[in-house]
Amino acid sequence: MNNTTTLKLPVMKTIKEIMTETGFSYRHISQLCHQNKIVYIRTGKKFLINYEKFIEYLNTGDTE
Repeated sequence: MNNTTTLKLPVMKTIKEIMTETGFSYRHISQLCHQNKIVYIRTGKKFLINYEKFIEYLNTGDTE
């Protein structure tokens, strides 16, 4: 019997990729990152944003 677990990797996109898909400005998306309102990681100077969590944020808004 094989007991392996399949993990779903998150789709990570740059701010510029999210800009073209959503129409939000670079400044607005980077502010969301700096305010820790969306899930992201930094790789050097770039922000990689978890796309599914970003869409979830758009659907629910601030939950604070």
